[in-house]
Amino acid sequence: MNKRRTLAVLAASATLGLAVLAPLAAQAADLVKATLRLKWLPQTQFAGFYYALEKGYYKDEGIDLTINPGGPNLLTENLVATGADTFGLSGGTDSVMAAIDKGMPIVSVGVSHQVTPFVFVTRKDGPVKTLKDFEGKKVTAWFTGANYVLFGMLANNGVDRSKVDIQPQQVSVTPFVNGDVDVATATWYNELYTIKQRMGADNLRTFVAEDYGVTFPRDTLIVSRKTAQEQPELITKFLRASIRGWRDAMAHPKEAVDAVMKVAPTLDRAHQEFMLTEAYRLMTAGQAKTEGLFWIDSKAIQATEEFLLKNKVLTKPVDVATAFDGRFLQAIPVEERRP
Repeated sequence: MNKRRTLAVLAASATLGLAVLAPLAAQAADLVKATLRLKWLPQTQFAGFYYALEKGYYKDEGIDLTINPGGPNLLTENLVATGADTFGLSGGTDSVMAAIDKGMPIVSVGVSHQVTPFVFVTRKDGPVKTLKDFEGKKVTAWFTGANYVLFGMLANNGVDRSKVDIQPQQVSVTPFVNGDVDVATATWYNELYTIKQRMGADNLRTFVAEDYGVTFPRDTLIVSRKTAQEQPELITKFLRASIRGWRDAMAHPKEAVDAVMKVAPTLDRAHQEFMLTEAYRLMTAGQAKTEGLFWIDSKAIQATEEFLLKNKVLTKPVDVATAFDGRFLQAIPVEERRP
């Protein structure tokens, strides 16, 4: 091949390369940048989001999403309210209402856990057999919502909470395992697993909130009021990609765990597999079976608001229908939302 022809071929190849890259560049430029702030560090409690990101489901919806981990010193409601993050997975319906009560301009657009995701656990051979036995005992709870659940359980069953030594619970379950605490709080998917591994499942007694007339739906998806007003289509697209991610994560659990462990490789795989199954069970409880993932159960949320008002957690009523807006979710056909 002579020099002139070689140069012509190279020029043609370069032109072809630019022609191929141009649409890709344009496509990337068309993506809307957004972030999702989690309520805690990476784990399979959030597997559906990581799986959707890995598989490109958000990009399919035109979203260039970044997942930002949470942590003990981060409050998701604050970060979303200030615009630091587009979407957030916050503590629960109670924390959303408490934030709105303080004037934060946020809106919940979906609820992940349809039932209370934690239980209160004690030793089966110990002195605590009933809720009445909580009196005079040391009980630890997270003062980020679990304490309100505990208050409701005690009140519904005639137990004077002033007679219960209720203390803030730390991250570690070691004080309970060592016998320094009579009753501890444990999520179904995390702390309870750890306690069972260390003490044996047969040696434990659990108190489930729903058995005592209390349901606090938790792990709420939130956006700022500005985003809800100005970018409703973005919210629906995010929800559609997230639902697709969760459904496919449970269809391919090994891949879903892999997706999370690529981000956090030091996690214990057996624990993460257990967590994924338990988290999805909580997500598909109640009306979610028929109405789909992230369903907003207005009755349960209204009951939560009434309880928080009664116990003076809220200073004034919250407009639940506005604070928990189901329009974005309902724009997705129900058959695409169901687990």
